[in-house]
Amino acid sequence: MHPALVTTGSVAGLGAGALIWGTVIERNWYAVRSVTVPVLAPGSSPVRVLQISDLHLVPRQRRRIEWVRSLTRLEPDLVLNTGDNCSDMGAVPFVLEAMEPFLHLPGAFVLGSNDYFAPWFKNPFSYFAERRVTAVDRQPEKLPVDQLVAGLRSEGWVDLRNHRENLKVNGMCLELVGVDDPHIGMDDYAAVAGPPAPDVAGTLGVVHAPYTRVLNAMAADDIPLIIAGHTHGGQVRVPFYGALVTNCDLDTSRASGLSRWWPGAEAGLPAPDDPAYLQVSAGLGHNKYSPVRFACRPEANLITLVPRL
Repeated sequence: MHPALVTTGSVAGLGAGALIWGTVIERNWYAVRSVTVPVLAPGSSPVRVLQISDLHLVPRQRRRIEWVRSLTRLEPDLVLNTGDNCSDMGAVPFVLEAMEPFLHLPGAFVLGSNDYFAPWFKNPFSYFAERRVTAVDRQPEKLPVDQLVAGLRSEGWVDLRNHRENLKVNGMCLELVGVDDPHIGMDDYAAVAGPPAPDVAGTLGVVHAPYTRVLNAMAADDIPLIIAGHTHGGQVRVPFYGALVTNCDLDTSRASGLSRWWPGAEAGLPAPDDPAYLQVSAGLGHNKYSPVRFACRPEANLITLVPRL
């Protein structure tokens, strides 16, 4: 056989294997990623925060629903849902089923565009285009967002869309500062702006899409930890290189995981002595029109808050 044919066949075989891995195996290979962040006042007890992000559920995804429900084994003190729960017009009851075991715990949520609007097919290469904050660029179907919000609030969870509130967690007072989804221009940080309250154990910023204007505003107010989702960690990553896109203006080196952020970080300005922490979840799902994960396992996140050093 001609060497060129052997090479072509090998490449085709590798490509087919990668496609099967990403569409059949890895996208259903859920993981818990754990980090510890020193952001609480000295003498505070640790707080275990479970972050659930980017479920992108469709009704048939029983495995994902049951896996999320099983996360009660982590015994979180606080649960944060950072949005994009739906990938189907009929998804809301199934999202609430997945979240039901946690609703009696202290919890809060923000929403993403796929809590307001049903997804539609997009050219995958459009994610490489410059990301601009606009309203959605077509007239999509509206999801029953009021039903979702009512369900999440049914046992006392806090709606953090452009809202700031204190919450008692593990015997301490935590301050939560949130905005609505910047990806579709619904954020209004001015409505919640201000430095951390002096009498709380810690302050957390919560946002779905980590656009730099929101990160800069929160970091400028000395919010010590900002928690976000939206990026899917790049969703399809290049091994030994990383993410190619974030679907927002955050740089790809921060597509998932824990990093540091400060005003001007995106412009290369030097870091201050103690910049904010930024925790970005790679999330658990994907748009139903792009059912693939590669070198980027779907994840929930256990964030343990401990006293500052």
